[in-house]
Amino acid sequence: MKRKEKRAVLFSLVLACSAVAVGIWWWCLRDQKSSNTGMITGRVVRRDFTSTVLATGEIKPQVGAEVRVGSRISGKVERLYANIGDIVNEGQVVAELEKADLEAKVAQYHAELQMVQAKLSAVKTLGPREIEKAEADAAKWQASVVLGRKELLRQDDLLKQDFTSQQARDRAQERLSVAEAELAAAQKALELAKTRYSEDLKQAEVDVDRAKAILDNAKVELSYATITAPISGVIASVSTQEGETVAAGLNAPTFVTIIDLNRLQVDAYVDEVDIGKVKVGQGGVFTVDSFPDREFKGKVAAIYPKAVIQENVVNYDVVIEIVTDYKGLLRPEMTASVTIFLDLRSNVLAVPAKAIKRDRGKNIVYILSNGEPRPCEIKVGWKDGQWIEIIGGLKEEQTVLLESPSANLK
Repeated sequence: MKRKEKRAVLFSLVLACSAVAVGIWWWCLRDQKSSNTGMITGRVVRRDFTSTVLATGEIKPQVGAEVRVGSRISGKVERLYANIGDIVNEGQVVAELEKADLEAKVAQYHAELQMVQAKLSAVKTLGPREIEKAEADAAKWQASVVLGRKELLRQDDLLKQDFTSQQARDRAQERLSVAEAELAAAQKALELAKTRYSEDLKQAEVDVDRAKAILDNAKVELSYATITAPISGVIASVSTQEGETVAAGLNAPTFVTIIDLNRLQVDAYVDEVDIGKVKVGQGGVFTVDSFPDREFKGKVAAIYPKAVIQENVVNYDVVIEIVTDYKGLLRPEMTASVTIFLDLRSNVLAVPAKAIKRDRGKNIVYILSNGEPRPCEIKVGWKDGQWIEIIGGLKEEQTVLLESPSANLK
C-alpha cells in the first residue's frame, strides 16, 4: 500500500506541475493576443522621434590646408631643408635652387639702371643750361631790335631835315632787319631747346622706369630660387631631392607637400535617399578605427551640390566641421563612421513598423472594428528604429494588427 500511495502522490504532483505550466503559457499568450480574436495587436501611441542619418566618410584637409610647394623657375636643386614629418612654419625656407646666373642678371640690370639714371641726371643738368643760353640769345637780339627801331626813327627824322643821307637811313633799316631775323631765330632756338629738354627728360625717365622694372623682375626671379613654406604644417611628402634639375613648365614641379593637421574636416558620403533630410548646422558625431572608443563631435558645414558615384551608388559629399579637440589624434585619409542628428520631433503619433503593409502602392494598417480587422490607409513620416511616425489616418490609442489577417488565419 505504501508503494501505491507514493505513486498516487507522484502522479498528483505531475498533474499539478502540468496545470501550472499550461496556466503560465496561456497568461503569456494572453498579453500578445486579443482575447476575442487571437490576433497579435499593438496600439497607436505618442513618442519622441530622434531620427539620424548614418554615413561613411574620411578625414580630409580643409580647403587651403594642403599645399603642394613647387618651383616657378627651372634650375638645379642646391639645398633641400625638408624631410617627411618635419614641422615647418609659414615663411620657412624648405629648398634653394642655384642662384649664380640669377644673381649675375641682377647685377647686370642694376648697372643698366645706374647708366640710365646718370643719363637722366645729365638731361636735368644740361637741358636747363641750354634753355638759359637760348633765352639769353633771344634777349640780346630783342635788345638789338629795340635799338634798331629807335635808330631807324632817328634816321627818318634826320633825313626829313636833310641832316643825314638816304644811305645812312638804309643802313639803319638793314641793321634792324638783321636784328629782327636774329631775334626770330633765337626765339625758335629757345622753343626748340625747351621742347628737346622736355622730350629728353621724358625719355630718360621712361628709360629709368624700364630699367627699374627689369631689375625688379630679375630680383623676383632670384627670389623664386628660394622656396618657402606658404603655410604652417607638417611635411607630408618630398618629391624632389638635392642635385636634381627641375624644369618649370605649365605645371610647376612639386618639391614638398605641406598639410596643416589643425585644419581637418570629415567628408561624409550620404546616400541620395537621406540627403534631403540633412541641413547645414545639424550636429553629428563620428568615430575612427584608430580610436574606436573615442567619439568626436561635429556639425554640418556644407553640402556639395554635385553627386559622388561610388559603385553605381549615388552619394553626396557632406562636409562635417570637427568641433572636438583632435590635435595629435586625427590624420588625413582616416575612415570615419558618421552619425548626423536630424531635427527632433516630439509627441508624434507612432505605430510599430511591422504593422504597416504595402497594398497597391499605398501604406495601410489593419485595425479592429467590431472585433473584425479592416484595412485603413495611412500617411507615414519619419522612422525611428522599430517605430514609424503616423501623419494621418489613425488616432491615438487605436488598436492595430501587427500581422496581416491572412497570416493569422494560417
